[in-house]
Amino acid sequence: MSYDSVDGVAVALDGAVLRLTLDKPSRRNALDDPMIEALIDALDRAGRDEAVRAVVLAGAGDHFCGGADIVARNQPGGERPRVGSIQRRVPSTAHRLIALMTSVQVPIVCRVQGWAAGIGFQLALASDFTIAAQDATLWEPFTERGFTPDSGATWLLPRLVGAVRARRLLLLGDTATGAEAADWGLIHHTVPLAELDGEVEALVARLAAGPTVALGLTKWLLHAGADASLDAQLRNEALALELSSRSGDFREGLAAFREKRSPDFQGR
Repeated sequence: MSYDSVDGVAVALDGAVLRLTLDKPSRRNALDDPMIEALIDALDRAGRDEAVRAVVLAGAGDHFCGGADIVARNQPGGERPRVGSIQRRVPSTAHRLIALMTSVQVPIVCRVQGWAAGIGFQLALASDFTIAAQDATLWEPFTERGFTPDSGATWLLPRLVGAVRARRLLLLGDTATGAEAADWGLIHHTVPLAELDGEVEALVARLAAGPTVALGLTKWLLHAGADASLDAQLRNEALALELSSRSGDFREGLAAFREKRSPDFQGR
């Protein structure tokens, strides 16, 4: 399966790892609609591509992502869109991207340095693992700009850190450093900036060498379980167990256990 880069998003398949790099450092990698569409297309393909066993989402330059490029979309003198244009557009752009990140059955690792604001913050929250520099800054700028949160902020934040801290971030516009975010359970881990690449690559290598089918189904179970009843989730677990136990990696895992060695998973 082929992957194409576009202006603002570099896309590269590196062995079993799909690397998505936001690449507009002059604008702090702020996202416009074509960039979001490119991310959606790449992740959708990755979910169907048996060569991909992990995804890395990163930002070029000093910052991960400064949010949505609302300045470019709201230039003075520009033609005013019809009423309702936002609620028509967002479900197929930013909101589709966040939903896809949480549901695609490939683990996503997010690398954060500098600013992660607005949808940039949500990209970090929707990833399966986020590793941030200790001095990174995570910020929800919505109310300070006079509008309401989007891209899943009001769903993701309360589930990760509870209502009190979610209010601090969303209503007051307080920022969190990478170190604070890790301490709160917002992200997976934080390290000094100089160690960020090494930490990310070690985690990506571990995921890419894992039992891909089981990892993907476990990700699905965690997402589905957020809103499922116990009975429904037990049925989901039974289905996932049926599927994963038919995989080649399951057979390899059993053989490795019997032979007292480390498994060599092939993602099948």
